[in-house]
Amino acid sequence: MWIEIQKAFSLLFGQDDELRQILFLTLKMSLFSTGISTIAGVTAAVLSAVTPAYPIKRYAGWLINTLMGTPPVAAGLIVFLMLSRNGPLGQLGLLYTIDAMVIAQVFLIAPIVTGLSSPVLEKKYEETKETFWGLNIGGRRKVFLLLQECRKPLAGIILSAFGRSIAEVGAVQLVGGNVQYKTRVMTTAIMLETNRGNFQLAVSLGMVLLLCSFIVNSLAGMILEK
Repeated sequence: MWIEIQKAFSLLFGQDDELRQILFLTLKMSLFSTGISTIAGVTAAVLSAVTPAYPIKRYAGWLINTLMGTPPVAAGLIVFLMLSRNGPLGQLGLLYTIDAMVIAQVFLIAPIVTGLSSPVLEKKYEETKETFWGLNIGGRRKVFLLLQECRKPLAGIILSAFGRSIAEVGAVQLVGGNVQYKTRVMTTAIMLETNRGNFQLAVSLGMVLLLCSFIVNSLAGMILEK
C-alpha cells in the first residue's frame, strides 16, 4: 500500500502532462456540477420548506425521492439523447464535452441535494417560523437565517454531493466519451487502465482520486470549524 501511495504522489507531482490534465478536468467537472446542483437543490429545498403542505408538494416529494435513485447510466442515456444530433439540444454541439458531463451529473446530484436538504430545512423552519413571524422577519433575510441555522448539515450534504460527483463513471463515460485531453477524468481513466490490464497504474490513479477527495473534505471541515 505504501508503494502505491508513493507512486500516486510521483504521478501527481511528476512530469505527466496527461495526468495533470485528467486531474484538472476531474476537479473542474466535480466542482461545477456540485456548485450548480447545490444552488438548484437547496433552492428547491427552501421553497419546499416554506411552502404550505399542499397535495402537489407531496407529489413533488415523491418525484424527488424517485429521481434520487436514478441509475447513472439512465441519466447519462437521457442526457445523451437530448444532446445527440437528432435530439432537441443537438444543435448546441455539447455531446462529448465537459459541459455534457456536468449536465449529466447535475441531473443525478441535484435531486439528492434536494431530497436530503428538504427534511433538514423543513424541521428547522417549523422550529423557527413563529420567531420569524414575531420579529417580522421575512423574504431574503428569513431564507438567509434559515440557511445559516442549517449550515453544518447542509455542508455535509454538499460534501456528499461532491463525493458522488468525483466518483461518478457511468454517466460521464456515456456523454463524455472518455476522449483523451478533452473529457477523460479520473474515474474513466481508472476504468480504461483496468480494461487494459494495467492494474498498477489504475490503483495509483485511484489513490490520487482518494487524495483529492481527502484534501477537499479537509478544507471544508476546517472552514466549518471556524
